[in-house]
Amino acid sequence: QVRLQESGPGLVKPSQTLSLTCTVSDDSVTTNDAYWNWIRQSPGKGLEYIGFITYNGYTAISPSLKSRTSIARDTIRNQITLQLSSATPADTAVYYCAGPRDSWGQGTQVTVSS
Repeated sequence: QVRLQESGPGLVKPSQTLSLTCTVSDDSVTTNDAYWNWIRQSPGKGLEYIGFITYNGYTAISPSLKSRTSIARDTIRNQITLQLSSATPADTAVYYCAGPRDSWGQGTQVTVSS
């Protein structure tokens, strides 16, 4: 069973870059055909899909976030990263990473506030 653990600062100031890491255990970010996803849930709202990166580094980002979002992988540390620039309070959410075989992390709360 793949294990995923999100981490990052719980508080980000407006206009700063929100940076999160998903550490993958019991699998590899380069496992053939694997897709690694970022999803978030804002207070009182449903899940919002952010984007993914594949086992070979291809990325796709939701059009609504594409201009200020990047997803990358670190094959040495076996991690997936998310960067969201120009953060606003609307980016306040619980952020999840998800991977193969319906694996999900527990999520990490990020609040954007001054």
